[in-house]
Amino acid sequence: MKQIEDVVRDRGSRYAVSGGPVQSRAGVDGFLTDLKRAKKYAKATHNTWAVVLSDGGAVKNDDGESGAGAVILKMLERAGLVDHIVVVTRWYGGVHLGGDRFAHVVTSVRAYLAALG
Repeated sequence: MKQIEDVVRDRGSRYAVSGGPVQSRAGVDGFLTDLKRAKKYAKATHNTWAVVLSDGGAVKNDDGESGAGAVILKMLERAGLVDHIVVVTRWYGGVHLGGDRFAHVVTSVRAYLAALG
């Protein structure tokens, strides 16, 4: 599992991004379980994620951050990243960010993809 913490801070909200290889929907569930073993990720406001599975198409979850999963999925498809989950975690800081939250999701996924090389 690769993790980058404090990718973005805005009006009290903090973003992190995590990811790693998965082979199936069961692998996705296992990855999310492992991520949430860390208390701070389990208590995060949102853990939005997406993955393109070679055997089952695209899967995404907004985890309450409406539309964020679709943003991550589109970026993974564009990058050609298959069988690799990317999770953007947000700890809500008390101020609504409006459309800026999508920019922060994009920034987080870009940081992750750049770290992959």
